[in-house]
Amino acid sequence: EQRQQPNLRGQPTAVVQYNSWKGGGLIAVSYEARKFGVKRSMRGDEAKQVCPQIQLVQVPVARGKADLSIYRDAGSEVVSILARKGRCERASIDEVYLDLTDAAQTMLAENPPESLELNNEEVLKSHVLGLSLDAGDVKEKVREWLHSSDADHRDKLLACGAHIVAELRLQVLKETEFSCSAGIAHNKMLAKLASGMNKPAQQTVVPFSSVMGLLQPLPIKKMKQLGGKLGTSLQIDLGANTVGDLLQFSEAKLQDHYGLNTGTWLWNIARGINGDEVEGRLLPKSHGSGKTFPGPRALKTIASVEHWIHELSEELSERLISDLDQNKRIAHTLTVNASAYKVVVSNDSDSHKKFPSKSCPLRYGTVKIQEDALNLFLAGLREYLGPYIKTRADQFNGWGITGLSVSASKIIAIPSGTRSIMKYFHGQDKFFSSMNQLNDKIIPEDVVLSPSGDHLGTESSLILKQNELRSEISGEGTKLKHAMDGVKSQEQKKKTLKEKGTSSILRFFQGQASCSSPRQGRINTSQEIKASQSLGSQTVGISSPELIKADPLELLLTERKTLKGVPNLRQEERTTNAWSYKIDEIDPS
Repeated sequence: EQRQQPNLRGQPTAVVQYNSWKGGGLIAVSYEARKFGVKRSMRGDEAKQVCPQIQLVQVPVARGKADLSIYRDAGSEVVSILARKGRCERASIDEVYLDLTDAAQTMLAENPPESLELNNEEVLKSHVLGLSLDAGDVKEKVREWLHSSDADHRDKLLACGAHIVAELRLQVLKETEFSCSAGIAHNKMLAKLASGMNKPAQQTVVPFSSVMGLLQPLPIKKMKQLGGKLGTSLQIDLGANTVGDLLQFSEAKLQDHYGLNTGTWLWNIARGINGDEVEGRLLPKSHGSGKTFPGPRALKTIASVEHWIHELSEELSERLISDLDQNKRIAHTLTVNASAYKVVVSNDSDSHKKFPSKSCPLRYGTVKIQEDALNLFLAGLREYLGPYIKTRADQFNGWGITGLSVSASKIIAIPSGTRSIMKYFHGQDKFFSSMNQLNDKIIPEDVVLSPSGDHLGTESSLILKQNELRSEISGEGTKLKHAMDGVKSQEQKKKTLKEKGTSSILRFFQGQASCSSPRQGRINTSQEIKASQSLGSQTVGISSPELIKADPLELLLTERKTLKGVPNLRQEERTTNAWSYKIDEIDPS
């Protein structure tokens, strides 16, 4: 915000949420404002009482909720610069892990710190933990530590890291106008702790000899992954209030209390040992869109929930398409989470039950995501309330939603060489506009999701009434005839494919077997491919440049007895309801 409005630089500033209640909630506070005691837990009106001259900037709004796009993009600018020097892992919008091992080793071999002229003021301003600063010039003390020729090899690598990080921070400031703070240590855990010790725009180095001095007085709750129940258990059950208190317990003792893996992990972190590697991830592992509805703003009707699911799904869809376009990545799982409450009934033993998270395979397209997200929510609501509670769309039914989010995960990169995947997504709606009548008759509108939420289970199969199916298919003879007319054209495509070889997009689809097994015996509306169905020695296909959907064909194949004029139907093809296709029959375009 200060980059967009230079007049805010040097002034106490805070970014507030879009709602106007008590001036809006603060989501970011400048260091100038923090000096006056302004905190992120405050609201705008309270911040003005603490610091009357504070400048409040409203976060951008889209679809009735905060739009953090400009902040994500700003974070990406910084990451792209840092990644020039080593493997980078983006932890959040404004936090990055950087592995400088290779760069530091190269520098140590070619230009060791003791041979350099230290003219970089940023390096000399480094905070070196454990360095005695009782007397003399601080910068001179730092210079001596960085220049020490008889230092431990590990500390020499840290000195090289300090040089590299100082240069990177200056480069970030020059190219983006953003300042950075940094922690430099031998693992992610220590670097994370050190990065917050001296702010703003400073860096802190943790020599190997200073690790225990950093950890021992540190409160247990300050350690990553110890801020919740595990940290509370350590305090109550073992009386360990600081990391140093853990040192009195043997590894076996900790394993007895918390299990083999957790016990060993606790023993290690108490000694500064952490083997987590920088994952080399510049892009997020998931995409999500959410909103909270505190107090009286809680959602209490299906209609209001549906409205916000549509809004959140629209934002998620835009981010997925942007990721696909810019980074050539595809997400595979859609998840809906909610925070809820229900009116307490005297005999309700589940009054504190959490709203269950629900997931299903992700289908690209705003409308599809909206439909699937709503079905997931309804499945979760049924499980949360119980199977016998009915709800009406426009009436309060004794429950409220205080938080709602939709997210996409299991994101993978499209293999290099894959042809335009966008044709795959854009072709769906265009093709099915000509088949809507057939689909409307065969596929029911309501889809019941499995209670497990992990996948579309048996209950989520589209259940067909056999008699209705037979009567409806008999009236679709013309459409089936057109499908059969494509056999000749499809056979020609088979010959062409055998001559040209398999396109790389086919390898992409082959790799998805783990996501959706063809023997699940269910109809999965997320599986849309350009394929043809094999019937005995004949092939039912559609000679069209657009995509065909496997589901209608599968529905027809489950009722093979009603299909007239299709030769060579074997017995096993009559009994199986799992759809399949031949790889060499897929049009590579």
